[in-house]
Amino acid sequence: MASKPIFNLSLFVGFVLITLYVVHRVSTGNSSVSNYYTAGGQFTGGQNGIALSGDFLSAASFLGIAGAIAVHGYDGFVYSVGWVVAWLVGLLLIAEMLRNTGRFTMGDVVAYRLRQRPVRVAAAASTLIISYVYLLAQVAGAGGLVALLLNVTSKSGQAIAIAVVGALMIVYVLLGGMKGTTWVQIIKAALLLLCMMLITVYLLGRFGFNLSTILGQATTHNSLGTAILGPGTLYGSDPLDFVSLALALVLGICSLPHVLMRFYTVPNARQVRRSLVWAIWSMVIFYSCTLIVGYSATALVGSTAIVAAPGGENSAAPLLAYAIGGPVLLGLVSAVAFATILAVVAGLTLTASVSFAHDVYSSIIKRGNADPRREVRVARLTALVMGALAILGGILVNGRNVAFLVALALALAASANLSTLLYSLFWKRFTTAGALASIYGGLGSCLLLILGSPVMSGAKDSIIKGVDFHVFPLSNPGIVSIPFSFLCGFVATMLSKREPSDGKQAEMEVRALTGIGSGLEP
Repeated sequence: MASKPIFNLSLFVGFVLITLYVVHRVSTGNSSVSNYYTAGGQFTGGQNGIALSGDFLSAASFLGIAGAIAVHGYDGFVYSVGWVVAWLVGLLLIAEMLRNTGRFTMGDVVAYRLRQRPVRVAAAASTLIISYVYLLAQVAGAGGLVALLLNVTSKSGQAIAIAVVGALMIVYVLLGGMKGTTWVQIIKAALLLLCMMLITVYLLGRFGFNLSTILGQATTHNSLGTAILGPGTLYGSDPLDFVSLALALVLGICSLPHVLMRFYTVPNARQVRRSLVWAIWSMVIFYSCTLIVGYSATALVGSTAIVAAPGGENSAAPLLAYAIGGPVLLGLVSAVAFATILAVVAGLTLTASVSFAHDVYSSIIKRGNADPRREVRVARLTALVMGALAILGGILVNGRNVAFLVALALALAASANLSTLLYSLFWKRFTTAGALASIYGGLGSCLLLILGSPVMSGAKDSIIKGVDFHVFPLSNPGIVSIPFSFLCGFVATMLSKREPSDGKQAEMEVRALTGIGSGLEP
């Protein structure tokens, strides 16, 4: 594939310069904790909904899902369905009550009526680990994308690309805080949705607006043939792995720390509801387009060429863009995809840094008496560390399907956070011991199962090649670790003493249901 690296690079640099200018313009006043962490709760439901969709319309959605559908067909579309349905969990169970009872992080909610120090440490540890695994998926997508964008084929060249993405995401976080990253997300989401819709309409027109024609040609250019039109190409040998993945997808999204944190960027629960409605419709439109793009990619490019290209499955959408529009469309699509990666990793890095600064430094080390400017400085230093670690990890997992890597992060999120949040919000008897058990039990079991699974060793696409030490047969551990976290929280609560009756439970219940006292302080 012959592309024009200078043209492609100019598109990428142009986006970076424009968004950096936007970040600079909106970043005034970021010295206060509220502005840096949650933009002072000043965004509307519509703005936050687009930003929410931007947070999740990531490299996994654009590159990973399109690639999974192109190569594996029907089974690849399970990611799209799972991620749309998952937002209903947040809308019905978590979003409003979380906004009413918290201020900046999940730790605020869980520690509201429990012992502050141990619970905040656990919440911060969970946030840092989940955010890091999710970061790996995003920066891993950068290597293969830049290989196509700039004709970089060497591993060292892709490693440099990952380092550049990491450096840029740190700049976004240090300069813009939540306000800057939110506007970058809004711009990126609008570009991505527009790009996907235009490409989808063009592809439908090219095949006479006949989906059957696309599917028929896809079967002739895919090594699996007609099997891509039905289930079983990815999970046929082990349906339990499919169920485990589905659980992680549906229960993990609204347990993700960077999604939870965005609920605090609006002024009240009503705007949270509007945010999720906007996000859901954006997702429906986008993921409907991925079905057309994925099957069209295998119809026009072929699954063999996709798998053999730099980046593997993640290259399906860029290769399709080149096939239908040449170097110009490849450059545009790659620039939008790169913008997607930059925006998402900036939001993830901000979430991790805020959790450490607010839950650990301010609430525990300084016992709630931290100087706001120093707290923001700690958050920025944490962003530097997270960025450096993400670069190293992204180089290690470069080449894996990014949608699959995100599914692991979702399993971690659902295992560590979902049970803890639901117990905290709905169970009066829930105790500090239960919170610690559900967080550490879910997080620890999920990590151990991943380390002992085919993801790490024993399969042709394992992260560690040439060895086999896997003992857990499933690629996604959600079916075990998610129920285990609920069990840990329940058992530990029943075996521990009740929390002192100081009125906090009643206060939290009233606040969660009515919103009284939920406004962000200036």
